[in-house]
Amino acid sequence: MYNILLTDDEQIMIDSLKFIIEKNFPGQVDLYFSLSGPDALCIAAQNRIDIIFMDINMPGLDGLETLKCITQSKPDTVIIILSAFDRFQYAQEAVNLGAYKYLTKPVNRNTVIETVRGAMNLVDRMRGRLSNEVELHKKLDLVSPMVESDFIYSAAFSGGKDVSDYFSYFNVTEPYWCFCCLEISHIESKNQYELYLRIRDILKSKSRCLVGSFMLNRIAVFFPIADGGSRDAATAQMKIQIADIYRLLSINICYGIRAGVSRSETDRQRTTAAYNDALDALNRTPPDGGIFFEDDTGRKSEKNPDAGETAEKIFARVRAGDANGASLLVDSYCIALSQKYGGELDKVKNALFELLVNVRNITTEIDNTYHNEAFSNAFSILSSENDLSALEQFVQNRCSECASDVLRVSSDLENPIIEKACAFMTEHMPEDISLERTAQEVNVSPFYLSKLFKEEKNENFITYLTGLRMEKACALLKESRASVKEVSASVGYNDQNYFSRLFRNKFGMTPTEFRDLSKNSI
Repeated sequence: MYNILLTDDEQIMIDSLKFIIEKNFPGQVDLYFSLSGPDALCIAAQNRIDIIFMDINMPGLDGLETLKCITQSKPDTVIIILSAFDRFQYAQEAVNLGAYKYLTKPVNRNTVIETVRGAMNLVDRMRGRLSNEVELHKKLDLVSPMVESDFIYSAAFSGGKDVSDYFSYFNVTEPYWCFCCLEISHIESKNQYELYLRIRDILKSKSRCLVGSFMLNRIAVFFPIADGGSRDAATAQMKIQIADIYRLLSINICYGIRAGVSRSETDRQRTTAAYNDALDALNRTPPDGGIFFEDDTGRKSEKNPDAGETAEKIFARVRAGDANGASLLVDSYCIALSQKYGGELDKVKNALFELLVNVRNITTEIDNTYHNEAFSNAFSILSSENDLSALEQFVQNRCSECASDVLRVSSDLENPIIEKACAFMTEHMPEDISLERTAQEVNVSPFYLSKLFKEEKNENFITYLTGLRMEKACALLKESRASVKEVSASVGYNDQNYFSRLFRNKFGMTPTEFRDLSKNSI
C-alpha cells in the first residue's frame, strides 16, 4: 500500500488526479488531499506519506517552501512537482529538492500513470534497502532504552563508581558532559510509555544523549558535550543545544515542561553530584515551565528560599494540577519557615495553616463540590502536633490531594483553544475555512492547532471540519426545503458535485437519497 498526498489549490486538479490514480491503481493506494501548503505540512506530519504531488504556485506558503519543510524531516518521500509554468528556475529548484518528476499542467493521463508507477517502484527500492536497517533498529530500540536506564540509575545513585564501563559501551569520548532533569506535568499512566517514546525520539534527533526512564513525572538525561576548547565554551554550546531541544519538546509534547541542567563536568566520579545539581536547578525553575542552568555564578549567589515566593509556587502547582510538584515544594516551604521563624514553632504552624486555607480556596474555586474532611480538622491537627516532619507530611498530603482534584476536573474540560476554534468553524461554516485561518483566529500556530485537534478530538483538522459540515448538511436536508445546491453552499462547498461525493463517501448515499429516506421514515 502506498500513501499519496495530492496538494493543489484547485479542487478540480485534485479531483482529476484522484480519478486517474484510483482507476488505474485500485486497492494499492491511500489518498490524502490538501488545498494549501500548511494543510500539506500537517498531513505529512501526522501520516507516513510515500509520494507527494505538489503544485508550485499556491497562495501563502507555496509548494517549494512546503516541500523544503517536508524533506527536512522525511527525506525519503518521493516528490512530484506540478506547475502551470515550464520555467527553468522552478525545475532547477525542484531538482535541488530531490524531486522525482517535474510535470507541467495540463498533465496527460498516461503521464500521470507512468509517473505514479515509477514512483511506486522507487518507494519499493527504498523500502527494500531500508528493511534490514529497520529490523536492526527495532532490535536496538528494545535493548538500548533498558541499558541507558541502567546507566542513568547507576550514574545518579551509585556515586559514580560503576559508570566507566557504560562510558565505554556507549562510546562516550566527549571531554565534557552534563545532566538534565525534565519534569512533565499531567502524565496519565496509560499514555506514559507512548509519551516516553515521543520524548526520546526528539532528544535523540538532536543529540547523542542517553535517556533514562520515567521516575514519577521526571526523566533524567545525560548529555555528552563536544569539545569547545574550554569549559566556558562547552557550557555555552550545551546551553544552546538544550534550549533548542526544550523548544521542540514544548511544541511537540506540551507547554509548561520544566528543565534543570547541571554544570558541565569532566570527572566521571561526579555523575551523582551532577545529577543532584540538575535536581537543584529543576527546583529553581518557574512552576509554569522553563529551564534553569546550574553554573558557578548561580551557586555562589544562591539565596535561602523565600517563604512568600515558595508559597506562590505551591499555589501555581496546585492550579496546574501537579500533585508531585506541589508536594516537593512544601519541603522547601517548611525550610524557609524554619529559617524565617527560628525555633518559634507556633508561627510556623500558623503559616502552614494559612497555606492550607489558600490551597483549599484555590481548589474550591475550580471545583465547587470539593470537600475533604482532613481540612475541617486541620487547625486542631496542626495545633497538637509538634514534630516538624509530621507537620510537613500532613501539609504535603493535603496539597497533593487538592492538586489531584484540580487535575481531575481540568481533564474533563475541553481545551479552550479547541472550543474557540470549533465555535469559529460553526459560525463561519459557509465560508472558506482553512487550518491557517482558524489558527490565526485563535492566536496559535497552524502546527500547534493541528496537534491539539489530534489530541483532543482524535482526528485531524480537515476530517473534523468535514464531519461538522456533513452533520449540518444532514440537518438542513431533513428540516429545510433548500435544494442540494443551496445546502452545499450553506455548509461551505461551492462545488455541488464535490459535496455530493463527500456526502456519499461518509453516509453511503447521495444527499437526495438521504432526504428521500428521511421523509419516508417520518
